[in-house]
Amino acid sequence: MKDQSQPPTLLIVEDSDEYFEVLSRIIVDISDRPLSIHRCIDGDDALDYFNHEGIYHTTSDRANPDLTILDLNLPGTDGREVLVSLNASKHLKTIPIVVLTTSSNPKDIQACYESGVNSYLVKPMKIEQLRYLVRVLLDYWFKVAILPTAIKLEGKG
Repeated sequence: MKDQSQPPTLLIVEDSDEYFEVLSRIIVDISDRPLSIHRCIDGDDALDYFNHEGIYHTTSDRANPDLTILDLNLPGTDGREVLVSLNASKHLKTIPIVVLTTSSNPKDIQACYESGVNSYLVKPMKIEQLRYLVRVLLDYWFKVAILPTAIKLEGKG
């Protein structure tokens, strides 16, 4: 269970510096509460983050992110492979994942849902649409939904 005095953690897995900048600025601008935003630049970096490996090996006491926004088209290990790895792990498959990608391919959409993704969204072309999408995401995940990191399971900690 996450320490509720800490701001929610949002992990963004996005290889485009420009898109990450725009997305994170919109998130900070729209959010009515502090958020701890982290970025991974590719699938390998994301898997290291989730598994506390590589440059993240000293963060083993860090709770999992409250929400992950994942691009599919990443260099190296792509987002599809990240989803399969997370879904195969008992400790990681409950992390809420929202795919935000340019692909509207029905095969990608189906494969992502089969791999346990919570939502699949195509990146909007206009900034106003992205702002709307971010507002809806933040409202749902941080105001409406009960996140896995907020519950204490019987027999745990």
